[in-house]
Amino acid sequence: MGMSVTISAATTQDVEQIFKLQYLCFQSEAELYDNYRIDPLVQTLESVRGEVAEDVVFVARLGEEVVGSVRGFTDQDGTGQISRLCVHPRLQGHGLGARLLRAAEAGLAEGRSATRFRLRTGHRSENNLRLYRRAGYARVGAATGADGVRMILLEKDADARAYAASA
Repeated sequence: MGMSVTISAATTQDVEQIFKLQYLCFQSEAELYDNYRIDPLVQTLESVRGEVAEDVVFVARLGEEVVGSVRGFTDQDGTGQISRLCVHPRLQGHGLGARLLRAAEAGLAEGRSATRFRLRTGHRSENNLRLYRRAGYARVGAATGADGVRMILLEKDADARAYAASA
């Protein structure tokens, strides 16, 4: 019988595992855009440490191993900004991304009073876009990141139904 994956708030002891996991997970995005300077790959360990200390950060654990993570904060407009959602490549396609996304939304709505959620993903990242559409997000715009990648901006109201039944 295998172990189950649990979702919990990240701690300072998780920072290095989150940092390494992020680097691993975003390699496929870098390859997709032929750009190995995308933000998640150039973020520093100290920056991740600061986010874990200040923001809403959840991890997925398989035993002691961090196999997924997501971060968010609420901006001055009451919008929960969600970012850096990643799941270890060997565990992708099993619903962990959706579970982490729901955890971030709940943490931002309950703990940080977010009234809506916003996230972004690269315009070629079809799996990400599919996940976010199923979670009720709608495209609200596009922007080019500092790393040169064209990003699709998506939002949903905090009280919106979480997942479409027919997705």
